[in-house]
Amino acid sequence: MTERLPCRSEGCSATILPATAAKTGGYCMPCKQEMERAERQRYIEQHRRDIDLYEGITDPVEILKIMHAPVKRDPLIRYIPYHLKREEVYSALSEGDADRMLNAAFELLESGDEDTCQEILVSLICYRDYSLESCIPILLERGIYYPGILFKDAPARGRDRMLQFVEQDRENCNHLLLALAWIGDDQVVRQFQEWRSDPPSWAKELYVPPEAYAHEGGWELTENGSKRRLFYHDSYAIGEKMPTESTYAAEPEPAQFLKEDSASCPWCGSSLTILADLDISHPKLRFLGLSGERLRVSTCVNCSCYETIYMDVDFHGKSEWSQTNIKPEYVPGPDSGEDERSFTSAGRSLRIADKPRSSYYAAYWALGPAVSQIGGYPAWIQDAVYPSCPCCSRSMTFIGQLDWEQIEEYGEGIYYMFLCADCKVTATLFQQT
Repeated sequence: MTERLPCRSEGCSATILPATAAKTGGYCMPCKQEMERAERQRYIEQHRRDIDLYEGITDPVEILKIMHAPVKRDPLIRYIPYHLKREEVYSALSEGDADRMLNAAFELLESGDEDTCQEILVSLICYRDYSLESCIPILLERGIYYPGILFKDAPARGRDRMLQFVEQDRENCNHLLLALAWIGDDQVVRQFQEWRSDPPSWAKELYVPPEAYAHEGGWELTENGSKRRLFYHDSYAIGEKMPTESTYAAEPEPAQFLKEDSASCPWCGSSLTILADLDISHPKLRFLGLSGERLRVSTCVNCSCYETIYMDVDFHGKSEWSQTNIKPEYVPGPDSGEDERSFTSAGRSLRIADKPRSSYYAAYWALGPAVSQIGGYPAWIQDAVYPSCPCCSRSMTFIGQLDWEQIEEYGEGIYYMFLCADCKVTATLFQQT
């Protein structure tokens, strides 16, 4: 039996064959591999160089082209990021530059890069509310029907072609209905009403009735067949206060976030959380159209992951657990530790922006930026879900959302907030990937 030799690494208890020792200099393979890895890392750190792809470039279109272009990954290269985020560059584009960016998108489409073309088109819509009306014929010609937001401003001719396609194209029926929901003009509303009254034969192939697709466009059919919008066009981002801003500003903020409620969840026993405490008399929040002083949107951040939670409110700061809540089969246990509620301290650094932004800024969640906001179109991670009011059964109006990625280091998912102003009921639900 061949005698095994101890590994030369200090603290390593492994033994190796003499043949292995001859190849590795007396080290076991794990130690040898770790030494080689460390040597490679030292080489990379000594020889790595910084490259600024944006050096000397001031044209925002060229800057965005660089941002969208794939970057060669090389451990010896560290790319210096641009000083503005991609969405900030898009938001500041002039009309002419937006047109040029549109041309760049279709050049990519011609070259076969449909994914990057789509990313540019959606960015123009979300960050600038840019109209793709002139491009609809090209999209239809190429059979590009998704995502539906691309068709938000489709002209009558494009809409009519899609209404024709949806009756014929079984394979793309789902995407066509989503696109029609985003168009949502009078003709689409009438067609959805007809489908509700007299379901087409192909409706049985869908998971939901055709008229239910209206939610994806942010509206619903009323009982009399008219259109009712389910979100506010006004939209204010929720972001962190600048370091120069005092936490105790002289002028009160119009909104506060993530405050601990004095009440506890009847299901899991955890303290309830006030997701948003809104001063509805403040000029920024008058778009909500509410008479009163305060609207508090409370929830259980644990149980709302499993079931929509309703609260009875007034517009003077009241927020109480609604007796209409239906307990799910499973609820989590109560919070077990002080660090479980560390997110409440993060709430103190949040504020709503001074100026409104595009209604659809957060409409396409996959674009990537944090999407906490008051008002605007929701950033649905999954399907659009506007809860039914437990009192009047109408779909509730979206009033805001908190992106947990902004709140905790490893947080994910979004808490969505809704209101039925007539019945004075709020609802919260949660979605994640």
